[in-house]
Amino acid sequence: MNAALAAGLVGLFALSVPVAVSIALASIIAIHFFSNLPLLVVPQKMFTGLDSFPLMAVPFFILAGAIMTQGGISARLVDLVKSMVGNIQGGLASSCVLTCMLFAAISGSSVATTFAVGSILIPAMLRHGYPVDMAGAIQASSAELGVIIPPSVPLILYAVSTETSITRLFLAGMVPGLMIAAALVVMVQIWCRVKGHGKRDGEGRQAILPAARRAFGALMMPIIIVGGIYGGVFTPTEAAAVSVIYALILSIFVYRELSWSDLPGIFRAAAVSSGAVMLIISAAALFSFLISLSGLPGAVGTWSQENFGSALTFLLGVNLLLLVVGMFIETSAAILVLAPILTPVAISFGIDPVHFGIVIVVNLALGMITPPLGVNLFAAAAVAKVPVQALFRSLVWPIATVLVMLAAITYVPAISLGLGWWMMP
Repeated sequence: MNAALAAGLVGLFALSVPVAVSIALASIIAIHFFSNLPLLVVPQKMFTGLDSFPLMAVPFFILAGAIMTQGGISARLVDLVKSMVGNIQGGLASSCVLTCMLFAAISGSSVATTFAVGSILIPAMLRHGYPVDMAGAIQASSAELGVIIPPSVPLILYAVSTETSITRLFLAGMVPGLMIAAALVVMVQIWCRVKGHGKRDGEGRQAILPAARRAFGALMMPIIIVGGIYGGVFTPTEAAAVSVIYALILSIFVYRELSWSDLPGIFRAAAVSSGAVMLIISAAALFSFLISLSGLPGAVGTWSQENFGSALTFLLGVNLLLLVVGMFIETSAAILVLAPILTPVAISFGIDPVHFGIVIVVNLALGMITPPLGVNLFAAAAVAKVPVQALFRSLVWPIATVLVMLAAITYVPAISLGLGWWMMP
């Protein structure tokens, strides 16, 4: 059955069949032709895969991100960060990184971050003389923070698929996300000075106090959401619902940039995005059931124990595997298919599953900015109105920066686990 699952999945991906359909169809073929299981297993396992309270957070965070994108929240965050760092050379590029970091703390999605922040800052960078490939590459690489800094949809999916604590994963994502953001800021500062860009970035920026007053409500959002989770006020799922209510109040009654007539379109777009993610999750639940039934995790564990001498070499092998997988397979699907296989093996090597989850998500986040199928690249190219190939030349610096951070996160577990040890001993 394992060979049938793998061959079916690879073949369907090669034919450009949609991810969810590929996973489900490969599973159905394996059940019908290579097992004694009835096809009734298909709807049963796909339904039970969605019957999870933590998964309810996913559509809520997607809806909150859609509301924030159109409700003026992202624009106010951009203005605030520009007022703080926009007066230095490369300040506009640094503003892109820092705004994505703030937006990531309330959206949970890298693609939403790309559109929300990029629609403002990519045109601004182009007006200030940045080459379009550089502006797009900075935006695409900064937006990957959306899946690392909590709340993060991929971290929720990892938690559900491996039965790991979502709260501990959210805590574990904080420091790595901030480290990557800081490294990207240093990178763009060096890049701008080497290339001579960003010397006019101070033009048109607001004073700090007025910008802070305008963005106060937006800044309170991550404090309420993340603080409420860690303070035990509400669960991550409840926090997602609170984020929707807060975003609606802020956008309609405080900023008044959304009207009631805008909501049906926003709800429709969020429903479509949520439906796509949920279909992948349900198909992956069926796929995971089959690989568990076939004994594949145990076989992979035995093979790994025989071929990897230590946790260090195992982590190196996982990093190489995930870097390749991330180039071709959508992040949610990769997590839901691979995490149940790899996590038990990691635990057998003494690797904390929370730390391993961060390693997986950072790896796959890097896949969002690597050709040929990096989703952030396509989103940034769409905002910049250029072919995606136009961004490839400027990706070397951001990818190298994130790779260095990935190595540190992989081999220094305290970076991921230290905050959790302190707050949840």
